[in-house]
Amino acid sequence: MEILSPVGGMESLEAAIMGGCDAVYVGMKEFGARRYASNFTKKEIVDAVKSCHMYGVRIYVTLNTIIKDSEVDEFLELVDYLYNLGVDAFIMQDFGMINLVLDMYPDIEVHASTQFNNSNLETIRLLKNMGVKRVVLARELSLEEIKKIDIPIELEVFIHGALCVSYSGNCLFSSMLGNRSGNRGECTGCCRLFYDLYKDDRIIKSGYLLSTKELNTSSRFDELLNCGISSFKIEGRMKSPEYVYFVTRFYRNIVDGKGYTEKDIETLKILFNREFTLGHLFEDNISNIATPNHLGLKIGKVIGFFKDKIKIKLDRCLYQEDGIRFFKSGKGMIVNFLYDKSLKLTNKAENICYIKNNVSLDLMDDVYLTSSKHLFQEILNYPKRRVPIDVYFEGKIGSKIKLVISDGCHSITVYGRIGEKAHNAVLTKNDIRSKINKLGDSIYEIDNFDIRIDDELFVPISEINKLRREAIELLNSERLKVKRLGKRKVEFDRLSVLATNYKTIVVYNDEDIINSNSYDRYYTNNFLLFEKYKDSKDIYFIEEKNIFDSRIHNKSLIGEYRYPNNSISDYSFNVTNIYSVYYLHKLGFSVVTLSVELDSLSINSLINNFYNKFLFYPNVEIIWTDKVELMLIKGNILDIPIEGNYYIKDFKGRIFEVYFDSKFTHILNCEVTRVKDLYVKCNRRYNIKYLK
Repeated sequence: MEILSPVGGMESLEAAIMGGCDAVYVGMKEFGARRYASNFTKKEIVDAVKSCHMYGVRIYVTLNTIIKDSEVDEFLELVDYLYNLGVDAFIMQDFGMINLVLDMYPDIEVHASTQFNNSNLETIRLLKNMGVKRVVLARELSLEEIKKIDIPIELEVFIHGALCVSYSGNCLFSSMLGNRSGNRGECTGCCRLFYDLYKDDRIIKSGYLLSTKELNTSSRFDELLNCGISSFKIEGRMKSPEYVYFVTRFYRNIVDGKGYTEKDIETLKILFNREFTLGHLFEDNISNIATPNHLGLKIGKVIGFFKDKIKIKLDRCLYQEDGIRFFKSGKGMIVNFLYDKSLKLTNKAENICYIKNNVSLDLMDDVYLTSSKHLFQEILNYPKRRVPIDVYFEGKIGSKIKLVISDGCHSITVYGRIGEKAHNAVLTKNDIRSKINKLGDSIYEIDNFDIRIDDELFVPISEINKLRREAIELLNSERLKVKRLGKRKVEFDRLSVLATNYKTIVVYNDEDIINSNSYDRYYTNNFLLFEKYKDSKDIYFIEEKNIFDSRIHNKSLIGEYRYPNNSISDYSFNVTNIYSVYYLHKLGFSVVTLSVELDSLSINSLINNFYNKFLFYPNVEIIWTDKVELMLIKGNILDIPIEGNYYIKDFKGRIFEVYFDSKFTHILNCEVTRVKDLYVKCNRRYNIKYLK
């Protein structure tokens, strides 16, 4: 079972490999969902691929943002470069790019990012039919739901690290408020901010209401081992190398049956935690409204504070240059000056100590350790990972000597000079063993050694050294060898698509329909209303698929229950380029709703570019006016009833309507979304969707 580690740069790459990972996922400077991680240049990724493959570690590149038409050429150039370099898989979100890349490179492995909304059987089945090798499951799925997935596709599950509160791929908070799209790797972390929850005009709760704890599945990890999960994924491409190493080694030990200690859990807390949760996997509470910050490990209490110093009663050692945080005040500092109980400077304190009051602390408080230079140096002093090899040496008088080295996947055989009968010095097995064991700075260590030689054999020691060097070089070459079928040309059929110009409104009751005679088409999630008007009105039912005994969020608008024929893809498909539109039409969707993250210029360009590429117009729909849903959250995270007028307010005074529908929490934008200058230069070749 694969341990998949996060890598943000070259130091973290080495840490992950030495920690014992089976695979890593990395991002490039472009098109990754962690744009603010260090990420890799084209030059650096060459070394990264070599390092991984030398150790037998697979390397996956995250190309998991949505792609605009203006970026497609650059995106495909990067794909081609990485493909020929020999990366093992691409992790992708964009529907059009997934289809196009699979058509262009039949032997490439594509994993559907969690940003694709892999939360139901129909989506997973679709991805399997497209040729996707693996799905990174939504963090919202429970273990019982995962067990119900009977589709022959690899399943990847997050086991540790930060959680998104919203369904991934459906969070528009950062995009709508800060013009930095989470779907394009630019998330501003709106979920980590302070909010007040109101009922009508009265505050009923305040805090970091959308902030989540850190996922940590170690206490129930054994339950994950026999559920069809192919890959256990650690979050953390923006974390430190020591974090990457320790968490990788922590789960490596668990998978290998070595378990963990209480000290290991304490180290995890020091490395990073916002309190731990078992997550939706085990239906645990994920909220921590007290703080969005790293908590660390509690190590003592303040028992006195003065203008220049703070007196602390310690439960464990504190070192100079440690980072600490005072829980109630939220103040933190690096301990540059540490004093023992006699007020003498020291680099290590126990029991009672004093530190300088650089943060003007004026209350008794709990003390938490948030960083430890001493601990981090200890973690990074890790042993070098070795690749075990089997060695067979054969020496017969009158025949060429033979050396065979095998790593379990590759077997290298080299021959030397003809063995002679010794006149003076006889070659012994210990001589051979000592010379072949001189592997120097190579990554190998000998696991099994089989030596078979004739008595009184003579071979020069230099010949054995030569064979060893030759065999190791050939083995290195085999481990780095890349085999690719190459790129093929993709032909696009002209599809039978009718471009319409409808105005559609979402309706909830008879009154809505009666008052909406100027509209051409209706959408409703009221099944009785749909049944009543389906023969007299052009009405579509918003089908909430119920695959896992809960409503899923990537809804489609379904007419007469035919899926996907005569269906309308909703804006949650995040369509931002002509290829996504084309492949959705090819799949059977009659209308494709464009992403609300596109501006008017991008919409016009998409329509015109589509025609120029495919020689027919697409049938697309755009949302004209509505308070767009910023987040869809599993469960009742705000703890509000189904009925009532509720909203949250941020530090700028912006108001966001919220409601709970018995299974999901919805957060709406503070402003009405309108595409400006919509009618410019595209001759109304689109449908408009109006919502109230």
